[in-house]
Amino acid sequence: MSDVSKAAPAAGAAGTNPFERAVRAVDMYQQRHTPVAFVVAVIRKFGDDRGGTLATSLTYIAFVAVFPLLLLFVTILGFVLGSNQDAEDAVMRSALVDFPILGDQLVRSLGSLRGSGVALAVGVAGLVWGGFGVTQAAQHAMAEIWNVPGVHRANFVSRMVRGVVVLGLGGVGLVATSVLASASTFTGELTAGRVAAGAASVALNVALFVAAFRITTVRAIPTRQLLAGAVIGGVAWTLLQAVGGYLVGHQLRNASEVYGFFATVLGLLSWIFLGTRVALYAAETNVVLARRLWPRSVVQPPLTPADKQALSDIVRQEERRPEQSVDVTFDDDTDDPAVRSEVPGDD
Repeated sequence: MSDVSKAAPAAGAAGTNPFERAVRAVDMYQQRHTPVAFVVAVIRKFGDDRGGTLATSLTYIAFVAVFPLLLLFVTILGFVLGSNQDAEDAVMRSALVDFPILGDQLVRSLGSLRGSGVALAVGVAGLVWGGFGVTQAAQHAMAEIWNVPGVHRANFVSRMVRGVVVLGLGGVGLVATSVLASASTFTGELTAGRVAAGAASVALNVALFVAAFRITTVRAIPTRQLLAGAVIGGVAWTLLQAVGGYLVGHQLRNASEVYGFFATVLGLLSWIFLGTRVALYAAETNVVLARRLWPRSVVQPPLTPADKQALSDIVRQEERRPEQSVDVTFDDDTDDPAVRSEVPGDD
């Protein structure tokens, strides 16, 4: 239990009706208990930054980017198979034919599946375009979460360079962690290999989150302030991969083609949406820790110092020109130093 915050609602501020008094009592409780206050602060920060909108935007762009990836996969498979009977037999003996929807389609199409140069070019172009869209949206989300003023945000060239790095790192890392997560999920017994694969998947996911946060966040933020969220995000992402692998391997494997198609599409969309929210909440955790943005009030007035700092940072991130300067004051306490705290730039 932490010390009682000096910003806890005063007794005189209690509501005059039983419902408001009850809500304020709960609010006072959470402000006095650091673990609860911290969770509330992260949730409040997510709402202040319109995290739901950021997550929806990232989900849409990532979901669109999946289709060029599938086209590229089928095209490359067509080139590999061609008229090679040995390659076709090898695919038929692989675990690929057991995948829902894809496996059924693959068995029926093996004889006529052929690579196309046009499809390959379209797949590569679509994948690059969609991938860059994801990286740009991720950088925008990190700038919003850290309340970086518009005048200090990265320029187009810098964002594109960072996008290339994120694409390469994320592509290789996603494949590696997915393989490790599958190895730890599809096997039946809890073996040493399965435990090792799970541990390696967590470690790799944490490392990928550290790298992704470092690349997409402005340089003014020290790397040490990105570690806590990376650990949370890496563990949560590993759990999502395990759940997704279980659903594909156990629940959708024997589904009918029509039912399985809709289940796979909706499951993929939901999985991406959950993944983006995990990443954004992990980033919000970093900000709350770095700026000590707790306790936050649930009912106002009064505002806590953390409330004032969070609201001030949101206003100052709208600065668009070097000649522009934004000051924030509050009627109840204009001398609060938290009101004038600086937000980071990418200078």
